[in-house]
Amino acid sequence: MCGITGFYQFKNTPDARNHLKLMTDQLAHRGPDDEGIYCNEKIGLGHRRLSILDLSAAGHQPMFSGGQDLVIVFNGEIYNYRELKQQLLALGHTFNSQSDTEVIIEGFARWGPGVFGLLNGIFALALWDNRNSELYLVRDRLGVKPLYIYQTDDRLYFGSEIKSFRALCPELDRIDMAAFSSFLFYGNALGTRTLYQNVRSLMPGHFIRVNAKEITEQVYWKPEQITPIRAPEQDEEAIARHVSVLLEQAVSRQLISDVPVGIFLSGGIDSSAITAFASKHHKGKIKTFSAAFEFDKGVNELAKAKSVADHYGTDHQEFFIEARDLPEIVEKMVYHHDEPFSDAANIPLYLMARQVKPYATVVLQGDGGDELFGGYRRYELLQKLTAGKRKGTAALHVLLQLGGLRNNIYKRFLRMTGALGQKDDAMLMALMLTVDMLKENTRGLLDHRLRNKLLAHDPFEYYKITNERFKDIDLVQRMLYTDTQIILPNTFLEKVDKSTMAASIEVRVPLLDNELVDYVMALPSAIKVKGGEKKWLIKKALRGVVPDHILDGPKTGFGVPYENWLRKPLYDMMNDLFRMKYIQESGLFDYQKLDKAIKEHKAGTINHGFALWKLMNLCIWVEKNKIVLQ
Repeated sequence: MCGITGFYQFKNTPDARNHLKLMTDQLAHRGPDDEGIYCNEKIGLGHRRLSILDLSAAGHQPMFSGGQDLVIVFNGEIYNYRELKQQLLALGHTFNSQSDTEVIIEGFARWGPGVFGLLNGIFALALWDNRNSELYLVRDRLGVKPLYIYQTDDRLYFGSEIKSFRALCPELDRIDMAAFSSFLFYGNALGTRTLYQNVRSLMPGHFIRVNAKEITEQVYWKPEQITPIRAPEQDEEAIARHVSVLLEQAVSRQLISDVPVGIFLSGGIDSSAITAFASKHHKGKIKTFSAAFEFDKGVNELAKAKSVADHYGTDHQEFFIEARDLPEIVEKMVYHHDEPFSDAANIPLYLMARQVKPYATVVLQGDGGDELFGGYRRYELLQKLTAGKRKGTAALHVLLQLGGLRNNIYKRFLRMTGALGQKDDAMLMALMLTVDMLKENTRGLLDHRLRNKLLAHDPFEYYKITNERFKDIDLVQRMLYTDTQIILPNTFLEKVDKSTMAASIEVRVPLLDNELVDYVMALPSAIKVKGGEKKWLIKKALRGVVPDHILDGPKTGFGVPYENWLRKPLYDMMNDLFRMKYIQESGLFDYQKLDKAIKEHKAGTINHGFALWKLMNLCIWVEKNKIVLQ
């Protein structure tokens, strides 16, 4: 797992090598073990290495093909590289290393871009084909690893993080209004957009080909190409067994590493399943890590996690993590995300990764299980929703609005009825994924001139595009598919990558293995959310593998109390940020409305926590980078 960056030059520019070195240095935290650059009149490729496979110099990047006509920089892991290597050996290819990187480059030499669809792993890569003077930029199927792109008249820049090329692009100082519109509802940009105008994120499952004549983008994988599986009830036992086999295989192959491997063990179903299979296939005791946080209000999963660790005999460690230096950590996370990012769980994840680093460089965790197997309450609600209930919910929403009550429970109920009462499926899904409402939202705290500018941008655009892609499948399946395309890559996997790579930790996600994803996504929604029960299928698949008290117990977890932080330890920081000279001059806020919201939140009469948290993170980014809003 590493950091990559570089550029394609439309014009030969001076100091290209020095520029490339500067870009690569920005990613030192992603790869503290080694660095390398390759530069010619057309291309610059930079790499920072976190050594995982083949720790020798043979794994150094940029890496060249045997004929020296292909060059690659690669961030990620390919779990089926041994199988692909055997195929290539049989076809006459030779290898100089034990790394998965070399398999990609030799696979491209044999199969061209067709190799991208053969890779089972998590990755972002840049590959220079000197034979045809073409650059390929590629991202994994579900967007576990990030890749950002920015084009000028002279160059096309790319990088694992925006900071790598922003160091050379002072013109990147304007906010993208469409991305800002989505951010205000969701706390991060969606789809290809970033908060930086003209900087985009390469879509998962896509690759770009760049040459002197054109830039083209192609899709090598998308959910639409999955063939649905009919699943009669009599086949449920066989389906569950197959899911168990696929998950076990995924965990087994993701244990490959030449450095210590561990598991983030929360005591929930997904991490317990990973622990069960890893303890079976790992040589010696697998390391597991659990944490209690100073801010978890005494509700944590340490006891559950310890019971799982004892059950499988893991080498288990518990950490107690304090929330010291909160202002500094909040600013640090904005720096590592390169944008304002409002899933506050990035803070405990980063703090835990720092604690784990001395013990393991590779960590497996259970991301993707909820989106794949239906682990959220919204799937239950949608399964029970009928046309009649939608009409009734819409009518109830109108009555609640007329009531005008202001307490927090009322507002949550009003939000849910507003979402479920929508006639349009895209809007229904979009509003279920935000705590803001159409008539009462974070936009209302902004200066009226900025609000007027935002009227031209639909914050739900990406949900509408995605809903159209999946319009021919049932609503629950559509929600499951939509979550894999929006909230998973844009929020959860973004959080995992930036928070853990900031501590030089590689996180792997076995539940998003290619074979498991292809099979489970093909199954009908009724077997994943059966009878309104969340994660019915994976519970059935793990019966007898994971203890019943884990499968059947309530999910506890912990909540990051950023709402309370904004009333106490971060209150002064928030107010100072909102009133910094640059922020005031930027014309961001309607201070009369903002002060009212702060006062209500401080008193606890109305919870404006998420709105204020989003805006505080926004202000850190705007002020640090001198972003132009108007």
